[in-house]
Amino acid sequence: MSTTDPRHYDVIISPVITEKATLASERNQVMFKVARNATKPQIKEAVEKLFDVKVKSVNTHVRKGKVKAFKGTVGEQSQVKRAIVTLEEGHRIDVTTGL
Repeated sequence: MSTTDPRHYDVIISPVITEKATLASERNQVMFKVARNATKPQIKEAVEKLFDVKVKSVNTHVRKGKVKAFKGTVGEQSQVKRAIVTLEEGHRIDVTTGL
């Protein structure tokens, strides 16, 4: 059993559970919200240590914040960085169970 570094919990914020993320899971990919300053090697290490899987690749993108109106109330969405993590064959993460 390996000891997990508490900083790994700061890198990965939460799994993304959307229709697009569910379709990606069929291609052995998992989507996570990650810290804005997290790098791809940090994300890879955190996923491998926290979920005990082998990561093939990590792709990231930042969704820019935007102004949205809902029922007449104007609000601003914050910027969010997401990571699409591709796992090696034979490895799986069930994001519905949590950590």
